[in-house]
Amino acid sequence: MAKVAFIGLGVMGYPMAGHLKKAGHDVTVYNRTAKKAEKWVEEFHGKKADTPAEAAKGQDIVFACVGNDNDIREVTTGKDGAFKTMARGSVFVDHTTDSAKVARELEGEAEKCGIGFIDAPVSGGQAGAENGKLTIMCGGKKDIFEKTANVMKAYGISVKRLGKSGSGQLCKMVNQICLAGAVQGLAEGLAFGKKAGLDMNEVLDVISKGAAGSWQMSNRGTTMVEGKFDFGFAVDWMRKDLGICLDEARGNGAVLPVTALIDQFYADIQAENGGRLDTSSLIKRLPQ
Repeated sequence: MAKVAFIGLGVMGYPMAGHLKKAGHDVTVYNRTAKKAEKWVEEFHGKKADTPAEAAKGQDIVFACVGNDNDIREVTTGKDGAFKTMARGSVFVDHTTDSAKVARELEGEAEKCGIGFIDAPVSGGQAGAENGKLTIMCGGKKDIFEKTANVMKAYGISVKRLGKSGSGQLCKMVNQICLAGAVQGLAEGLAFGKKAGLDMNEVLDVISKGAAGSWQMSNRGTTMVEGKFDFGFAVDWMRKDLGICLDEARGNGAVLPVTALIDQFYADIQAENGGRLDTSSLIKRLPQ
């Protein structure tokens, strides 16, 4: 069992840290809002720290799941960042969905400190985190990855290294590009079927078993028909992720016309005060 810290106890990090404790690891947590860390300690009986640096001291692995590039910089190389106290030979694992650029940058900073670094964004949403069934996409050196993979299996059903530093983040970008298209296609299909006067629950039962079937259809189709959009992964976060995808595409020459359009559709949802609705709320834009 490992000595670990977990930085960031949001809707993803809170249950992920809990799975580490349930797996028998010695877990110390840090969260910017201290009450959340106190609640976690009360529930899981681990320890809390007052800064990322304090949480990271003496740990084998330090995990983080925070908001964006600036947040991950703050908790690693900032004034009270984890890199200041991590021991040589320890590893920092970044579960944040951020840019490939910051992953490469932080790997370089970690190497200066004698620390390993893995970028490891996740897919599976809040339900996947709570159920310990996340897909984890990793980038970094193979030997560093191998130090952490078995520990990540506490909450991951698939833990795979895709290549050098930044590869995990690039894989997550592919995931989000595909996800955006799938949600928009499902929204349009459901709106069309409603306009045509079909019983959409019966339609979903039929087509989910055929070539159109998808995770989104099986898990969000019925709730989209019912107008329920409270399932964890918010429009605000999806727009952040799609912005990362579009920025990367501008740099590598990829063309993402559909992704750019769907990003604007999500902006429409935000403009209607729907930023905290989940991503399946795309259907709200369409007349039904």
